[in-house]
Amino acid sequence: MNVIPISRPGRKLGTVSVPNVTLAHGGGGKAMKDLIDDVFISVFNGSGPDALEDQARIDLLGLTKLGDRVAFTTDSFVVDPLFFPGGDIGKLAICGTINDLAVGGAKPLYISCAAIIEEGVSVDLLRRIARSMAETAQAAGVRIVTGDTKVVHKGACDKVFLTTTGIGVIADGINLGVDQARPGDLVLVNGLLGDHGAAILGARGDMALDSPIVSDCAALHELIARLLQAAPHTRAIRDATRGGIATVLNEIADASGVSISVDEEHTPIRPEVKGFCEILGLDPLYLANEGKLVAVVPPDEAGAALLALRSDPLGRDAEIIGEVGEGESGRVTMHTVLGGVRIVDMLVGEQLPRIC
Repeated sequence: MNVIPISRPGRKLGTVSVPNVTLAHGGGGKAMKDLIDDVFISVFNGSGPDALEDQARIDLLGLTKLGDRVAFTTDSFVVDPLFFPGGDIGKLAICGTINDLAVGGAKPLYISCAAIIEEGVSVDLLRRIARSMAETAQAAGVRIVTGDTKVVHKGACDKVFLTTTGIGVIADGINLGVDQARPGDLVLVNGLLGDHGAAILGARGDMALDSPIVSDCAALHELIARLLQAAPHTRAIRDATRGGIATVLNEIADASGVSISVDEEHTPIRPEVKGFCEILGLDPLYLANEGKLVAVVPPDEAGAALLALRSDPLGRDAEIIGEVGEGESGRVTMHTVLGGVRIVDMLVGEQLPRIC
């Protein structure tokens, strides 16, 4: 494994003098060192322990001061295109990893990143991705502490794939889980749904939109901390990525052995998203999000939870969209604006490929 380490004072960083990545940049020699130095260390410097080793070294005492459990997650990112309105694969990787930790109640702390790079990719493109990762992590107060690079033959991957692993700490007293929803609980979302899936669709040129929709890609850990402070008995939180809120609601209903009913009138979806979903025959409930959460909250804390979400820029369009019931276990339904009721099942197949 070739680590993306942090340079010691005085260490001279290498630079890449060619415009595109070659197989030599994955060969373990000077070319690979120069690529790692130039693209990654130059922007990640100061983001982790000062060691040139094959692993990051983390102070356990510091972790235990923050909580009684370690949260650990991993994810891969293969979005197409790499850059889209509101984000890019680098920002997406950092935000996605932070959110996977935060929805479990963890404080995100450290991230590793492995990059699979296709031969021939522009070095400047890699620099843009790395800068985006570094800026996003810094803004979120999270450190990128180690990583890996591999270069594969042209055609073996699509430009750049990123795999990230995140570590966080869960404070004592926080116990969130998809199996904890109870009849009478209310279901909240923090804003407009489907924007990320719509942004990717627009960025591919599949729809000629007068006003391009911007991805909701964002780190939600501070919003979630605010939510948990206002509603400490929150049952479950999930980020609605692939499969949208429909998939998340089905997972919660199934794991908790309850039914969930949502109200279409109170489910916030941008008119533009509704419009092209109607044209393409898509269901916005299944569109991917990268900055939206679904929270299940006891009824006596739902009002405070809603106010807490709306007090944050990432939750200003938050709504209570539904309620947990005692109906058929695992069943999710929607009350439509036309007065009917429809089943909201798990996503079958794939609406949009390569969205995260």
